[in-house]
Amino acid sequence: MAGTVHVEMIGGQICRMTLDNPPMNAMGEAMREILIAALNDLEASPDVRVLLLTGAGPAFCAGDDLKRDKSKDQGPAGFGALLQRLDGLRIPVIAAINGWCIGGGFELALTCDVRIASTEARFTAAGVNMGLLASAYRLPRLIGVSRAKAMLLTGSPVDAATAELYGLVTALHAPDDLQAAALTLARRIASRAPLSVEATKAVADRAMDLDPETAAAMQGDYLKVLRASHDHHEAVAAFREKRDPVFTRS
Repeated sequence: MAGTVHVEMIGGQICRMTLDNPPMNAMGEAMREILIAALNDLEASPDVRVLLLTGAGPAFCAGDDLKRDKSKDQGPAGFGALLQRLDGLRIPVIAAINGWCIGGGFELALTCDVRIASTEARFTAAGVNMGLLASAYRLPRLIGVSRAKAMLLTGSPVDAATAELYGLVTALHAPDDLQAAALTLARRIASRAPLSVEATKAVADRAMDLDPETAAAMQGDYLKVLRASHDHHEAVAAFREKRDPVFTRS
């Protein structure tokens, strides 16, 4: 069967995208085009506050479809273009890693903002296994250079417990509990002030590259907008009135 990406809206504010290309959810050119189009549609939906990305079957994603794809990383649907599109998404992205996460699929997970995983998940930085270069920028920033090099230079798989120890994922769940845990996390993020969440993501994404003065200026620019927002005033009013705030992304 042809691969696809299942798009499901949950409660109007959470979008779940499930990669479905048996047996290992490889992301050849056609799959990348589908996912990029779905991300573009999502970006145009101001009501959506969180994206959940997961896989069907025994894998999260096995990366590029090396058997079929001849375009490699060229053009608007190249793997690099997909990573940039996901990386630049306005809203937070949670990866619910349900199984094998390999090569380009591993890079896809690294591009997400938060990663949680099944206890059966496995992670492989497979660039050196294929005579390529992958994950050498994002992985050291996430787990440190020493641990990253152990994964990058060997191309050996890492189990879920080790991934949690390294900080590659923030929580592990039994396979049957993973999706529910991901939804709980997504609902919590979606319940926070959306403009504040988006600004926090934007600053955190650049935090490791900025000197203190530039970071302070960037945060100051965002704070000017946030202090004047309806959602900030709603949060203050709700705190004083001892009720839950109702945020409108305004």
